[in-house]
Amino acid sequence: MRGLMMDRPLLVSQLIEFAAEYHNTSEIVSRTVEGPIHRYTYADAAVRARKLANALKALGVQLGDRIGTLAWNGYRHFEIYFAVSGSGAVCHTINPRLFPEQIAYIVNHAEDKVIFVDLNLVPIVEGLKEHFRSVKHIVVMTDRAHMPDSKVPGLLCYEELLAAQDDKFDWPVFDENTASSLCYTSGTTGNPKGVLYSHRSTILHSYGINMKGVMGFTSDDIVLPVVPMFHANAWGIPYAAPMAGASLVFPGFKMDGASIFELFDSEKVTISAGVPTIWLELLRYCDANGKKLTTLQKTLIGGSAVPRAMIEKFDKDHGVFVMHGWGMTEMSPLGTASDFKRGEHHLPKEKQYDLQAKQGRPVFGVEMKIVDDAGKDLPKDGIAFGNLLVRGPWIAGGYFKGEGTGGFTKDGWFHTGDVCKLDPDGYMVITDRSKDVIKSGGEWISSIDIENLAIGCPGVQEAAVIGIAHPKWDERPLLIIVRKEGSTITKDDVLQYFEGKIAKWWTPDDVAFVDTLPHTATGKLLKTKLREDFKDYRLPSIAAE
Repeated sequence: MRGLMMDRPLLVSQLIEFAAEYHNTSEIVSRTVEGPIHRYTYADAAVRARKLANALKALGVQLGDRIGTLAWNGYRHFEIYFAVSGSGAVCHTINPRLFPEQIAYIVNHAEDKVIFVDLNLVPIVEGLKEHFRSVKHIVVMTDRAHMPDSKVPGLLCYEELLAAQDDKFDWPVFDENTASSLCYTSGTTGNPKGVLYSHRSTILHSYGINMKGVMGFTSDDIVLPVVPMFHANAWGIPYAAPMAGASLVFPGFKMDGASIFELFDSEKVTISAGVPTIWLELLRYCDANGKKLTTLQKTLIGGSAVPRAMIEKFDKDHGVFVMHGWGMTEMSPLGTASDFKRGEHHLPKEKQYDLQAKQGRPVFGVEMKIVDDAGKDLPKDGIAFGNLLVRGPWIAGGYFKGEGTGGFTKDGWFHTGDVCKLDPDGYMVITDRSKDVIKSGGEWISSIDIENLAIGCPGVQEAAVIGIAHPKWDERPLLIIVRKEGSTITKDDVLQYFEGKIAKWWTPDDVAFVDTLPHTATGKLLKTKLREDFKDYRLPSIAAE
C-alpha cells in the first residue's frame, strides 16, 4: 500500500524562491574582485537568478547542458548556482588552482557549453581557450566598466546579459533525480573523475547540514563559507543557508588572515567552515595583532585532520566550538561531524578536545562500515581498522560517463579509500589512506604523478614520494630518488626540471637521495617502510619558519 502524499519533486530552484519570499531581508555580502563590498538580499538574488536563467535560454542553453564556472565565492557565483541548476542545466564548478592541462581536460570531458569566469581568472581562459572543444560562450563576471582588454574574442559581459533580460522566469518542474551540478575529483590517480549531483541529493544534503548536530543554520545566523564554491559546492553551504534563511558572507579571493578577520568582525559572522590551513593563518593574525573573534560561535573544519592544538586555541582564546568534519566530493561532501552526544557536554575540557579531534560521527543519511581486504565486515570496537565503505542518498553511485567504476561495490557501497576505526559510540578515526595521496592545505597531491614525472628527469633511476607532516599545510611532499649509475644530479636540477610541468604547490618541498628503495614481493614501492624510515625527517620549509 502506497502512502497518500503529494508527489512534489525536490528542486534547487525551490531554495532561492523560498528564501526570497520568507527570508527576503536576509543579506548576502560579498567582497568583490573589483574591490568594493557588495550587499543585497535573497529577494534581490532571486530576481537576478531569474534574469540569468533567461539569459542562458537566450544563449541556447538546454536541459542537461553543462555550464562551467571559474570563480571565487561571491554573489554572482551564487546566482549562477541557482540560475543554471534551476533552469535544468548542470552547474560545473572548476578549481582554478588546478594545473592548466587538468582544467582543459575537465572542461572538455564535461563538454561545457558556457564558461563563467571571474575577472582576475580571465588569464586562465586566455591560455586555454584554443584547447576548449565544446565551449561556445565565455562570460566575464563583471560590469562593462571593468571588462578586460582580452585577446579572447567575443567575451560576454555578465551584467549586460542580465540587464537585457526580464525578471520573470517560470522555473521548470522535472524529475528530482535530474543532474544539478558537477564537480570533479582531484585526479589523485589518473584523470579527474566527475561527480554528478542531483536535485534530490542536493536538497537532502541541505537538510543534513541544517540538522542541529551538524551546522544547524537558523535565520539568525550569519555564515561565511571560507571553503571555496569549487570544492564540492562549498560543502553545500550555498544551498543550506537559503533553506534556513541564514545570511551569507562571501570572502572572494582574499583568503589571508587579515581579510578574513575583517569580514568576521564587520559582518558579525556566527558560523564558518573551511580547511585547517585558513584557520592557522587567521589564528596567527589574531595573536600577532591582539584580535579576538567576538561573534563567531562555531566553525566546521574539514579537508584535512584538525590539530588538537587548534581545537583548544579556538575554544580557549576565542570561545569558538570546532566541529571536526569529514567527507568527500563523492559524498556531496557531508559524512561525519564531531558534535557531542548526550552526556559528553559535561565531560572535562581535555576529554572533549579528544572527542573533537576525531573525525566525528555519521550524520543521518550516511551509513558506514569497515571491511578487511577480503571485504569481510570488521567490528566497530575502536580497535579494528579497515577500509571505510559508505552509502546514502547524497553519495555517488557512479562517476560521470561511467569512469572509475572500481570504487563501487555490487551491493551499493562506495570505497572511500580511507582506512579507519569506528568505535562503539559511532566516532570515526582515520588511521591511514589506502592510496598514497598527499593532503596539503585541503588540496590533494598525487604522489604517483610526481613520481612519474621524476622518472623522466635525466639522471633519475627510480623515485618515490611520501607526505611529511607540516604544521601549516598538514602534509607536504618529499621526493626520494635513486640516481642512475654515474649521475651527479642534484636537488636543484630535479626541481628545475619540474618547473612548468606541474602546479607550483605540487612541487616537492625537498629531495632526498638514497642508494635503493624498498619494494614489496610484487615489485611495488613499499611506502610504509619509507614512511617509517623518514618519520623524523624535517623539511627545510619547516625549519625556516
